[in-house]
Amino acid sequence: MRLISLFALSAAIALPALAQESPATGEAPLPAATEGAASGNSAGRQVFTPADFARYAPTNAYDMLNQVPGFSIRDNENLRGLGQATGNVLFNGERPSNKGDTMYTQLSRIPAGNVERIEIVDGATLDIPGLSGQVANIVYRAAAVSGQFSWKPEFRAHYTDPLLTRGDVSVRGRSGKIEYEAALSNDDSARSGAGGPTLISDGAGNIIERREDSWNTHYDTPKLSGRITWDPAGDSVANLGGHYQRKYDRYYEDGVRVSPGQPDRARTFYEDADSWNYEISGDYQFRAGPGKLKLIGLRRFSHEPYKQETVTTPVGGIATGDRFAQTGDLGETIGRGEYQWKMLGGDWQLSGEAAFNTLDNVASIAVLDPSGVFVDQPFAGGTGGVSEDRYEGLLSFGRKLTDKLNFQIIAGAEHSTITQTGMNGLTRSFFRPKGSLSLAWTPSANFDVSFKLRRRVLQLSFYDFLARAFLNDGNQNESNNDLRPQQDWSYEAEINRKFGAWGSTKLILIYRDVEDRVDVVPVGANGEAVGNIAKAKAGAIDWTATINLDPAGIKGMKVETRALLQKSSLRDPFTGEKRQWSGFTDTVIEASVRHDIAGSEWAWGLGGNYAHYQPGYRRSQVDKLWEGPVFANVYAEHKNVKGLTVRATIRNIANARSKRDRVVYTGLRGESPIAFVEARNRMIGPIFSLSVRGTF
Repeated sequence: MRLISLFALSAAIALPALAQESPATGEAPLPAATEGAASGNSAGRQVFTPADFARYAPTNAYDMLNQVPGFSIRDNENLRGLGQATGNVLFNGERPSNKGDTMYTQLSRIPAGNVERIEIVDGATLDIPGLSGQVANIVYRAAAVSGQFSWKPEFRAHYTDPLLTRGDVSVRGRSGKIEYEAALSNDDSARSGAGGPTLISDGAGNIIERREDSWNTHYDTPKLSGRITWDPAGDSVANLGGHYQRKYDRYYEDGVRVSPGQPDRARTFYEDADSWNYEISGDYQFRAGPGKLKLIGLRRFSHEPYKQETVTTPVGGIATGDRFAQTGDLGETIGRGEYQWKMLGGDWQLSGEAAFNTLDNVASIAVLDPSGVFVDQPFAGGTGGVSEDRYEGLLSFGRKLTDKLNFQIIAGAEHSTITQTGMNGLTRSFFRPKGSLSLAWTPSANFDVSFKLRRRVLQLSFYDFLARAFLNDGNQNESNNDLRPQQDWSYEAEINRKFGAWGSTKLILIYRDVEDRVDVVPVGANGEAVGNIAKAKAGAIDWTATINLDPAGIKGMKVETRALLQKSSLRDPFTGEKRQWSGFTDTVIEASVRHDIAGSEWAWGLGGNYAHYQPGYRRSQVDKLWEGPVFANVYAEHKNVKGLTVRATIRNIANARSKRDRVVYTGLRGESPIAFVEARNRMIGPIFSLSVRGTF
């Protein structure tokens, strides 16, 4: 999978706060942590209580954590199996043992009234292997039954149907030693679209075709989920959870193409990716000898039909078209054990994991005949199966070196066997060392530094082993049974500085030395497929700051900024030239203002972001598909409309557009003439959204 996810943008979407029993006004102070040891190691620990967030009238734990100065929620990385912890949020001191929910989803299900405190601490000081940098521990406990809900409709001025189905409802409660939650969510739904001209030019710059296209999407992901926690007195605790989800994913594109000397042509493109999935996970932790043993099990499965169709109809002529379809069944089963104990003044953990991943895929390609019927054609490379059996063992040790310095070391390895069936089936086995070294230094209460060195092995998309057609762009991947997981040495540093009432700032530095970078590579004489590039590297500087303006006399106002600068490098597998990674995000600039008006229940805010991306590369094309250059929004919020929080937002007020710049060559790029140049400039238009949130 593309390593962009390794530097995934961590900006959280600001959601409206909900009314509490006492009115929330801008008079309340900004969140201000107390220093001290709420639990465990006290080095650099900050503790926030619900009173610290009163000005925002939060409904759930996400609303609270999102307002902690200088803290950005980081989801788990897309690594293999469950492995070591990679996110930066804990729940009652434990990391979640599921994979199907994001941190936002899990945080938003915890009512604000259940949160006792939020602890911010350096991950290397904890007894959970893999954590580093700032980590938030949400300490909560349900009492009586309580619930929350939200409805977030959205309307766009152009090309797009209204979104009326986005919302969620959840219930949480406790009965004796049992805590439970249930939720129904369609929060991840969307409607999007754009339309406008596309100009096709030849290599000399002459326009050879004009297009006028519009597209829109319908995306809904209703998910029913539940979780039960058994937490008796003592060290034992057990969790059992699961979800069932449907995904409705449709893409429609209609256009007209005009070329000199040819009849006008109407073209339609349709994509259907409806699917369903489920996940069941559980864990049980109990006292065993001198330590604690935690057993974890997880099973998830996804049924993923997919279809593309394109049809072009000349005026007065016969329609031509193509269809690509596949149905994939993806499964993952994980068993994991973790044994923790204390020895030699520190925390030890021995972990073992077995993971079994499978894909069974059936693909077909068809051509539209003159009678209007799609006729199937051979497409053997798209049908087959991929499985991986993986076993991992790791030993970790962490302890305080001084009152201000902590370290943690993890060492181990994994053994995996990948089997591909179908055309050119192959079985391969791999042995890979894994581990990390973390240091956390806290010279003062307002300043801390952490460093982490990791050896990582990333997860593969099993679909990448198989052939696939991309009809809308006229591209096709061949099958590649020699695909290998991407690995890297990762060097990460995080520097945090607090400025008291004025706010805080954070600087993150990352460098990755990559082996087997996953990208599009040559196959055969003229083919291309997802494969590996032997060496690659990338680096990032990520700076964020929260500036509170209360000390300057502007009560209730804060400013948040972010600047992300990234650089990557590899040797192009087609031309041999050095270039950046395909589709790599190299620049992100963000800024936002929120003002909770003093003496009232009103708040307003505005924000904007700019992002710049590298193009994608294939054998015969360089393609940059992007939106921007600047997205901006403004909102107004009232925190108590008959007990509800209501926010109205206007997005895309800077008129960001949907663009594409593509150069296609007659053969291998760099050695062949230009076949055509595609320049797209489509209007998105303003986006109006409403959010209504409450509790019951």
